[in-house]
Amino acid sequence: MGKLTIKQVENAKPGRHGDGEGLYLLVSPTGAKSWVLRVQVNGTRKDIGLGSLAAYSLAEARDRARELRKVAKQGRDPIAERDKESNAPPTFKGAADACYKAKRPGWSEKTAAAFLSSLSMHIHPKLGKLRVDSITERDVAAALSPVWHTKPALAKKLRHRIGLILDFSKASGWRTEAAPRQSLSALLSKQQEGGNFASMPYEELPAFVSTVEGKTETIGRLALLFTILTAARNGEVRDAQWSQIDFEAAEWRRPASMMRKNGEAHTVTLSPEALAILERAKRWRTSENDCHVFPGKGGKRLSDMTIGKELLSLPYVVHGFRSTFRTWAAERMPTIPEAVAEAALAHRIPDKVVRAYNRAKFLEMRRTLLDGWGRYASGNSGDVVQLPLSLRSA
Repeated sequence: MGKLTIKQVENAKPGRHGDGEGLYLLVSPTGAKSWVLRVQVNGTRKDIGLGSLAAYSLAEARDRARELRKVAKQGRDPIAERDKESNAPPTFKGAADACYKAKRPGWSEKTAAAFLSSLSMHIHPKLGKLRVDSITERDVAAALSPVWHTKPALAKKLRHRIGLILDFSKASGWRTEAAPRQSLSALLSKQQEGGNFASMPYEELPAFVSTVEGKTETIGRLALLFTILTAARNGEVRDAQWSQIDFEAAEWRRPASMMRKNGEAHTVTLSPEALAILERAKRWRTSENDCHVFPGKGGKRLSDMTIGKELLSLPYVVHGFRSTFRTWAAERMPTIPEAVAEAALAHRIPDKVVRAYNRAKFLEMRRTLLDGWGRYASGNSGDVVQLPLSLRSA
């Protein structure tokens, strides 16, 4: 059994770290990590580079070292064996990493993060260890089938990403065929028409929120709850910064640069329940310099997959909670004008509508709406919430 643990490998400082039986983890002064195997070949000591930590995990490096030690004991040249096998096509995961490295300079941070996290969560468990030249349309269909109908928007993105990797592999000489397309369509049933995101019925929401609250608190779960309570897009929540939050006014003031859909600055009123989530999120700040309300690892932007983990076993997507809110508003808040609910979702509203209600009154209507939503989602009130008389007249 080796001496190193996964955590020790992750936190290893510059230098040479032994795992036993000649296997070492080398960490350069810049932090780059690679594996080296020291063996005796015909009485001569040789150091054999196995590859980077990105290419070989701790377990994979141990397996590789075991194979090459066996070659050395047989009197054969382990370096020649290593080089012979290094020319073989990589696994799907290896090809995905190479594709990512080649394409990353032209991608946004959001696209790059989604590419890696979605494959890691949904595709690598099925295809990751298969040699890229052996993958067929049946393998791809089997990997996509768990989300093909439950999360159609995600499934289409995954299909595109798999195709990109397999086409990249053909161009790299690792496959003789490009990604399957027409044949793949024959193996997957037709998705339902319409581009709506799978949304949770609002009647199920209080129980779901209660279940999430009953689990160990994580930054991802807090971000999910805040997404629900504000009816915001999860990308906006992942971009949220402390400088945008006004606790005294109970408002989240999002600049125009953050609003990719319409490019207009937007203020979200914060219910007491949403403010309580923010107070809990403060405990996750490691320093005053942390700008993200819900930071990912190393203070970076939280990934889409981190927020969506709680829904993996359910036929819904995070974006669908906006539809859940909109349906609840229509059915449980009948005195709230439709334009107010649309404004709460940051949908573009004609200025003449806002003028008709008066901007200050329009914001207070949205506050009444989101406060009612916060109470409902948290299980504090299942009753229809009436708009105060002072706000009903335009």
